[in-house]
Amino acid sequence: MNSPDTSDPPAAWRRIPGWASAVLRLAATLGLLAWALRDVQWSRMLDLLRDADWRWLLAGLALSVVVQIVAGMRWAALARPLGFDAPPAYFVWRFFEGAFFSLCLPSSIGGDVVKAYRVGDTTQRRLLAGCSVLADRLTGLAALGVLAGAALAAAKWRLSLPATLSVAAGLLLAALAGFWILVGSLDRIVGLIPEHHAARAFVAQLLPYQQRPSLIARAVGWSFVVQIGGTLAVALVARTVRVDPGLGAWFAVAPLVALIETVPISIGGFGVRENAMEYLLSRHGVPGEQGIAVALLCGLTRICAGLVGGVLFLLDRKPAASADAAVTTG
Repeated sequence: MNSPDTSDPPAAWRRIPGWASAVLRLAATLGLLAWALRDVQWSRMLDLLRDADWRWLLAGLALSVVVQIVAGMRWAALARPLGFDAPPAYFVWRFFEGAFFSLCLPSSIGGDVVKAYRVGDTTQRRLLAGCSVLADRLTGLAALGVLAGAALAAAKWRLSLPATLSVAAGLLLAALAGFWILVGSLDRIVGLIPEHHAARAFVAQLLPYQQRPSLIARAVGWSFVVQIGGTLAVALVARTVRVDPGLGAWFAVAPLVALIETVPISIGGFGVRENAMEYLLSRHGVPGEQGIAVALLCGLTRICAGLVGGVLFLLDRKPAASADAAVTTG
């Protein structure tokens, strides 16, 4: 048995205590929110909320929950080649838990570490679970990048719908080609890394994907379902305060906001989302108060969907080792 690593972390890591990092991110979150709300006319904001049709918010929340279920099933498919044979429902459960912890961790990817920790029962298994989370995240970002890139191109050059779809198809082919080259080169990459380097062991964990190249393509396809569903959910939520710039505008706004939210400078993406949403919607003629209201309502749906994961976590707080009955090594 290998003895545990008791070496001290690098000096650079010791310079910033964990509590200081949390305080900095809280300050960044509050500062970004203050900046987004600086010019808000609160009387108009209250009028918007007073006249809101909350049925649209409930519809958007319901669709958001469905989207997370689909995303959890995508993760299950990507985890299976790495030896995690639990049913999809197990991964959907853990996916919702990750969404809950993302509410209080940096950016929209803060819950990824929690998901890997909850699935794995040892350091090695958690590393393996982290590889599946990374693959899941990369396929999601690929679909998000294709949608955002096509939307930006359409806005910049005023493309027609067929031309926009052609750009999206080209970006998709480029993304799939990139994944194909990367996955097909994993064994060569492993061979180039020094034998005792930590990165070699990490990359080697991904080798099973080399035997299933079509799996990544299917995961990207599911990611399009997730991202399109997420965009439609935002459009539904926006109608709560009667913001409807058109479906095409939402495909130019929502993917970009989601992409910007992944920057780990605030807690749960708050502040980042409000500034990005206000700016992007203003380019489609939406007044500032309405843009901020849409962002705040999207944040509210994020909290509500996350609380579902909080309830699931309370129902199953067993350590990851207890998942052995559901997760087996392949």
